[in-house]
Amino acid sequence: MPRNRSADSPGGGIRLVHITTVPESLGFLRGQIAYMTVRGVSVAAISSPGKDLAEFVEREGVPTYPVAMARQITPWRDMISIWRIYRVLRRLRPHIVHAQTPKGGLLGTIAAWLARTPVRIYHIRGLPLMTATGARRRLLWSTERVACGLSHAVLCVSHSVRDVAIAEGLSPPRKITVLLGGSGNGVDAEGRFDPHREPAERERTRADLGIPPNAIVIGFVGRVVRDKGVVELAAAWSALRNAFPEARLLMVGPLEPQDPIPRDTEDLLRGDPRVHLAGKVRETAPFYAAMDLVVLPTHREGFPNVPLEAASMELPVVATRIPGCVDAVQDGVTGTLVPVGASGPLKEAVEAYLRDAELRRAHGRAGRERVLREFRRESIWAALHAHYRALLATRGVVDDSMAPSPDDISSSGLGGHPRTPAEPTYR
Repeated sequence: MPRNRSADSPGGGIRLVHITTVPESLGFLRGQIAYMTVRGVSVAAISSPGKDLAEFVEREGVPTYPVAMARQITPWRDMISIWRIYRVLRRLRPHIVHAQTPKGGLLGTIAAWLARTPVRIYHIRGLPLMTATGARRRLLWSTERVACGLSHAVLCVSHSVRDVAIAEGLSPPRKITVLLGGSGNGVDAEGRFDPHREPAERERTRADLGIPPNAIVIGFVGRVVRDKGVVELAAAWSALRNAFPEARLLMVGPLEPQDPIPRDTEDLLRGDPRVHLAGKVRETAPFYAAMDLVVLPTHREGFPNVPLEAASMELPVVATRIPGCVDAVQDGVTGTLVPVGASGPLKEAVEAYLRDAELRRAHGRAGRERVLREFRRESIWAALHAHYRALLATRGVVDDSMAPSPDDISSSGLGGHPRTPAEPTYR
């Protein structure tokens, strides 16, 4: 795996290592690495090997170290992974280890603790234990508790998931921070997800998919699995399709063997000529451009990117009233929240948008305004940079290039308790 060998020898400036279980999760850092680099932070990454890791190296140009990590709990293999991560950390001697995703967080914080890394951060981007039961839930709780316990600070991707983490006793409130209004990495609202960037993109994408120009397109973006509410979505679509002959369902994302949808649901989707299964795509923005509304009936989230990306593209969103989604969608303002696991209310919410073009436009406009106001990428990155600097100061790691500026401190929105945003985070 390609890497910049100069990073193997510790030098001046602040050294930061990101750790994720699988390289796909490094997509959370898109655009962020360049922002940190120009501010004197040397960034490296550790993740499982694979094509996505090679693509990350190609795109970001940072030193990257492949260490195989299994998503499941596999004690012997996990010990080997910890040892290998530890060896990389001992060589790089980072000032900060930023571990994210549940397994990457567990293995990364253990290895960083063994390596005596000055600042250890665990980033909760979702809590699988929220939908788990029995022994599996107890195991997931224990791994989250260890990752939080070995960290000097815990970042949480949303205020509502922070509330869950505190209620579950994973970490004391003073230790868990949400950056501004939350989100994984902010939204590229004036670049990739600008609805006015490519005026012809809507017609071009629809033509490529065989969707008529005058169709009303219900969109879904995500993994096509049970946990994303695909069974409920298919049931709602079946109840709507005959009443709205001009409607189409466009699903963007892969069908995965883990948590697969039932065979009859898959057959229904594949057998309907008005359902368009785009599969896994590299760039989602052209597909959002082809949609008129977005549906995410998910069962569990940290802070889903899809509702914010859709809102940035001026699309209303129907999502479930669960932690994470309640931060991303303002009910009755930028979209509609419905009960989880219920196809009836989902069908009614989608039907309201199918019948009312002005409602779609109003909620879409409000969504984009909110994204521009609260979820710009640069604002999230500035808050994270200020958080890094504050932690380094607290831990006694001194570096002039990381001295916080008054602007960073006043605008960071940091602290153990959520800030009060300009608009309510959820209703």
